[in-house]
Amino acid sequence: MRKPVAITRRQALLAGLMPVGSLILTGCSKELPPTYGHILRMGDTFTYAAHHALLPKQALVKEFSRNDISSFPAIGVTDPGDPKIRRPSHAYRALQRDGFRDFRLSVDGLVAKPTSLSLSDLQRLPSRTQITKHMCEEGWTAIAEWTGVPLSRVLDVAGVQPAARFVTFLSLDGRAESIDMLDALHPQTLLAYGMNGAEIPVRHGAPVRARVERQMGYKSVKYVQQIVVSDTFPDSSTGIIKAGWAWYAGI
Repeated sequence: MRKPVAITRRQALLAGLMPVGSLILTGCSKELPPTYGHILRMGDTFTYAAHHALLPKQALVKEFSRNDISSFPAIGVTDPGDPKIRRPSHAYRALQRDGFRDFRLSVDGLVAKPTSLSLSDLQRLPSRTQITKHMCEEGWTAIAEWTGVPLSRVLDVAGVQPAARFVTFLSLDGRAESIDMLDALHPQTLLAYGMNGAEIPVRHGAPVRARVERQMGYKSVKYVQQIVVSDTFPDSSTGIIKAGWAWYAGI
């Protein structure tokens, strides 16, 4: 019988990096995530490299028919303006009472023309409707129809500068997430204001939520009120990178 061999922590980490290195060194992917080099974020590196190596840059996720639309559970906070929750958003409550007529979505950062858009402004821009599957990190999935303006259209209005590398979503309930420009300009990345043929319900992100279809559900931020374009990675100082959560969650 062979004698058991003890494996050190360093050897285990190096072994875990080998498949990532093979993807990168073979030239399959010339891009690395901004979290590259962080041992605790190795998942970002592997997922990002594999996703970009195996899929075309603008590959679309599968779209479904209306017959496939399913019951869509709402997980977590269902109304950020509810005074009964721990940290209610008074700003959201005020907008909700007025039917979101005073809602404004701001776009700033590395743009030629910082922009502020009302809900009606967004609805006047060219729209897209898609029926896609939401993949929740908690294990459930559901299919819904989303209508909204492609994020790329809104970025065109603001005039993204050539140095731009990241887009950050800031929400009325205090959440923040960022994506790279490849996902930001993807044709299925939407600022959605409609769901299943009607306005998005509050529990699903009214009046506007992001739909980042090529990543896990938590990247599709609800209640978006601000978009910031930047050339530097918005790390934990903005609360985006949370313990146990990957920055890149490609599927």
